[in-house]
Amino acid sequence: MEPESAPLALAIDPGSDKCGVAVVHRSGEVVFRTIVPTSALCAAVIDLTRQYMPQHILCGNGTGSKPILRRLSGAGLSLPITPVDESYTSEAARKRYVAENPPRGMERLLPACLRTPSIPYDDYVAVILAERFWEGRE
Repeated sequence: MEPESAPLALAIDPGSDKCGVAVVHRSGEVVFRTIVPTSALCAAVIDLTRQYMPQHILCGNGTGSKPILRRLSGAGLSLPITPVDESYTSEAARKRYVAENPPRGMERLLPACLRTPSIPYDDYVAVILAERFWEGRE
């Protein structure tokens, strides 16, 4: 993908143990998403930056983001890191995860508001951070 024709943002949901990471096109298309251990975040961001050539690196500005921002600042990235408001992203990500992953078995009997994802969904938070960033640029 050429940077001029495919504006991408690499978004990070910072955490003390794990971080959600997503590469999202300006159109909203999710190109890539994953969850990485915080200890491996810098290497993952460097690799993803080389692979996808995003125009923006974003990081949620919530609790615990300062140590992540310090690590990323020292990683020699070629792009500045833009903070993005992280308010209520976990709640929105949980709803999206539940909507995109239909329940199975007995869990189908529970209303959606009572279903708790069985796996981490920090990558969904990263997607929402990127969407917020792009919405602010329209």
